[in-house]
Amino acid sequence: MTGALTTPHPLATAAGMAVLRAGGTAPEALIAAGAALCVVMPHFCGLGGDAVWLLADRQGRQRCDLAIGQGIDRPMPRGPIPTRGPGSILTTAAVVSGWQQAFATARDDLGGQARWDALLAPAIALAEEGFAVSPSQAFWGAFRKDECQDWPGFAALYTQGNQPLTAGQMLRQPQLARSLRLIAEKGGDEFYTGALSRSILAGLRDAGVVIGAADLSATRTRQVRPLALPYRGLTLLAPPPPTQGVTTLQIMGILSRLDLSGVQPGSTDHIHLCVEAVKRAFLGRDRLADPDFGPPVTDDWLQQDRLAAMADDISHQKALPWPHQWQHGDTVFLGAIDAQGNAASVLQSTYFDWGSGVVAGDTGIIWQNRGAAFRADPDHPNAFAPGKLPFYTLNPGIALKDGRPQIVYGTQGADGQPQTLAMLLTRLIDFGQSPQEALAGPRFLLGRTFSDSRDSLKIESNAGAEVLRDLAARGHEVSPIPAQSPLAGQAGLVLAAPGGAIALHDPRG
Repeated sequence: MTGALTTPHPLATAAGMAVLRAGGTAPEALIAAGAALCVVMPHFCGLGGDAVWLLADRQGRQRCDLAIGQGIDRPMPRGPIPTRGPGSILTTAAVVSGWQQAFATARDDLGGQARWDALLAPAIALAEEGFAVSPSQAFWGAFRKDECQDWPGFAALYTQGNQPLTAGQMLRQPQLARSLRLIAEKGGDEFYTGALSRSILAGLRDAGVVIGAADLSATRTRQVRPLALPYRGLTLLAPPPPTQGVTTLQIMGILSRLDLSGVQPGSTDHIHLCVEAVKRAFLGRDRLADPDFGPPVTDDWLQQDRLAAMADDISHQKALPWPHQWQHGDTVFLGAIDAQGNAASVLQSTYFDWGSGVVAGDTGIIWQNRGAAFRADPDHPNAFAPGKLPFYTLNPGIALKDGRPQIVYGTQGADGQPQTLAMLLTRLIDFGQSPQEALAGPRFLLGRTFSDSRDSLKIESNAGAEVLRDLAARGHEVSPIPAQSPLAGQAGLVLAAPGGAIALHDPRG
């Protein structure tokens, strides 16, 4: 019995599974897999990004690790915060700090025996020896072809002859390999206080970023209690603010007050009720921010009377109009349950595809643009401030049964994350679908996308023409998208099973 693991890339999955097969723990496996993803999916995550971890073990302990870089020591930006370039870099990067914390948890609480350098070895080899560029990376390289020419240091690493790399081309990243090797040999602190940190700072400053050594050295992973919500005999865990984990739990809490017993999965009623629950939960989401910089705003958000009132506000036959702001972002989900039944659920991200686009000198590290999630309005709860964590869309999940990990789940997709999870969890829990059916079933995305700026309800076409017509009749502005569209999220699942665990990844991935 070895446990099971899912990631969006087979090379990363192989790195993590090798750890599980050697008797390693779920956190150790996801460190190896997460490091590999920083190499093979540089368009969605990297050493210059962040992560959110949920951990639950067989002894009933649960914890959330917010590996989120804080606001750097600089004045409030003037005017709108840029979404790319040096001006978008307003935070440090904490993914390596998150790995450090997970490694300590595995060793101290779970009996982990893996060596730190061994966990990073597969990522180093992939960066040095190269790998075939994935269709996902090729797509996002081509999509940003014109604008990436102005990103400091980017073209030299991820284009060839000023043309984006195509799927199947070999990509070698010797500079990134050197950075990973320093972290492997000297420990995670090398990223924040060692020679590597000095190279990072010099590279970012040369690109015009206002960042100091004190900013990097102050970066830390915050250990907090997960939020929890009962749902149909399970307990759903989610990370607290500044993430939108409470939003996902609100959606599920609203749905728990609705009778889905006569509803068919993928039907008009199923999609309509999920969409309307999403809308009610999203209405208050703009207030989410770092609780250390103001009064907590979510203390009563999961109270049953509040959820009941939101559920009662839903009309079964009429859609609530929806002209609200869309939050952008891309990420990768990875999850594992080990042979002992311990679980880890993780999202890694550099925010937008390719982050800020800024490469930190000769380190091979693309820095995130998570600062663009802040507001330049000093009166807004999510206003930028030094030391503050920005609002975060990342919200990995774990479902417990009798206090033990039963389902590990998460998805890529910014605003789409809670929407994808609502469809996935209702299919699994309310309708008893198999994991394969739940992942493959048609989904929706409420809001704008990079290719459609309307605040419409995007529905995968395999939902059927009748469902699309019925949703439109209820007042939804329906926009069909292709079946199995990546716009509808790229989720992963790991489920405890007799004799071990099973893991699956989204067919959209």
